Amino acid sequence: MLTLLKDPRVLRRDILASLVVFLVALPLCVGVAVASGVPAELGLVTGIVGGLVVGFLPGSSLQVSGPAAGLTVLVYEAVKEFGIGALGAIVLASGLLQLALGAFGFGRWFRAISVAVVQGMLAGIGLVLVLGQVYAMADTAQPSGGLGKLAGLPGLAWDIITDGTTLTAFLVGAGTVAVLVLWPRFPDRVRAVPGPLAAVALATGATLVLDLPLAKVEVKGLLASVRPPGLDDFGVLAGVAGIGTLLAFTLIASAESLFSAAAIDRMHDGPRTDYNKELMAQGVGNTVCGALGALPMTAVIVRSAANVQAGARTSLSRILHGLWLLLFAALLPAAIGVIPLASLAGVLVYAGFKLVPVKELAPLWRDHRGEAVVLAVTAVAILVTNLFEGVVLGLLLAVVKTAWEISHLHVDVRELTGGRMVVSVTGNATFLRLPRIMEQLEGLPKDRPIELDLSGLRHLDHACRISLENWALRHNDAETEPVRLLPPAAAVPRARGVDEHTTGSGAG
Repeated sequence: MLTLLKDPRVLRRDILASLVVFLVALPLCVGVAVASGVPAELGLVTGIVGGLVVGFLPGSSLQVSGPAAGLTVLVYEAVKEFGIGALGAIVLASGLLQLALGAFGFGRWFRAISVAVVQGMLAGIGLVLVLGQVYAMADTAQPSGGLGKLAGLPGLAWDIITDGTTLTAFLVGAGTVAVLVLWPRFPDRVRAVPGPLAAVALATGATLVLDLPLAKVEVKGLLASVRPPGLDDFGVLAGVAGIGTLLAFTLIASAESLFSAAAIDRMHDGPRTDYNKELMAQGVGNTVCGALGALPMTAVIVRSAANVQAGARTSLSRILHGLWLLLFAALLPAAIGVIPLASLAGVLVYAGFKLVPVKELAPLWRDHRGEAVVLAVTAVAILVTNLFEGVVLGLLLAVVKTAWEISHLHVDVRELTGGRMVVSVTGNATFLRLPRIMEQLEGLPKDRPIELDLSGLRHLDHACRISLENWALRHNDAETEPVRLLPPAAAVPRARGVDEHTTGSGAG
């Protein structure tokens, strides 16, 4: 990095990129914090740590870390169930767990998580986020649980229609969403200002000019909001619910960060990501955030993409974005207090919709129907139950789907001249397909010479091997030639010197 920074052009591009990332991150840090049920300043603390701490660490040099919309639902539920003090303890423990996983080389294994599960997880989070923030757009308290939020929509619609204050707040939030949707269609000169910042600024300006009676962000000050967890707060980790939340934080933050790194690597031609080091860097960041009682962090694709697209070449840009956040929080905290909550809710409604892969669903259903089912089931399960249980169900379903797919096999029966029958079994013979295999084999006549050819099998598990050997021993009548068993090709070297009529000739 130091070599590149000696070039004035690189230095200038990194500084400009850092300003762009700062302007993107500012409304998102505040919005995620408010939606998570914590002081707005804690979102800025996480963003500052993401820049000034994680920014210096190796891993991925261009992706930017901070509070993410993908964790909003989980953080909100954790604060609601355990209290804001316990949040720091859970985040700190999650950071330490990430450090351990990275140190032991588990970073690359997160890339093996089913993409359908990750997309389903993000889609489920997006749906819950949208449902919750629609109520915040109307300055109305949101019901608990995904089903409660769905059931409350008719009542919310009635309140918007009949109550003038509620309608005003909702229109401000809806206007924010409209600006975000239309922003990419504006000229390049206009789009130099990041969409989220422009939308929030326009909504704030309209609220001040028209003197609208809307709820604003509460400002306590940066230092006043920081609350390190006490020893009592760590007691939550002794319970099943606390451990489940810890694992969910770790899994989601790690997967989102490493998937983001893979996406960012495809956007630039600089150094590639070291996944274990990146996981450890995220662990350090979350450990510090937890010690400060702040929100958990992940690498965020929106900020990271803005960083690359703004021309960043080194990690200086993400470091400086953390410095700009710190200076803003320290010198201009009152500026946060004029932002209407409805506008921040609109930003998060838009972010929630972006988490749902609507455009990818039809092609996925057409080409990979099983993956589409895993995605949909994961998303619906998160909406109906909670984030952790939904992700676990999605992972289990992905494993079952994979096991079922890799156990495909084909049984072909041919009759030769003289009455001899040849049964060829190809593919993967596992216990999942055993009922089908045995049903077909047991339906064969017992008074005909039979040759069971397993040489086309790619895999034969122990259960199938034993069942096939027993069938070959007992199937034919005493007056008929015994079943001739040809073992899988991989078993031939081990079966050398053994009579091929012997059923124990290496069919495993």
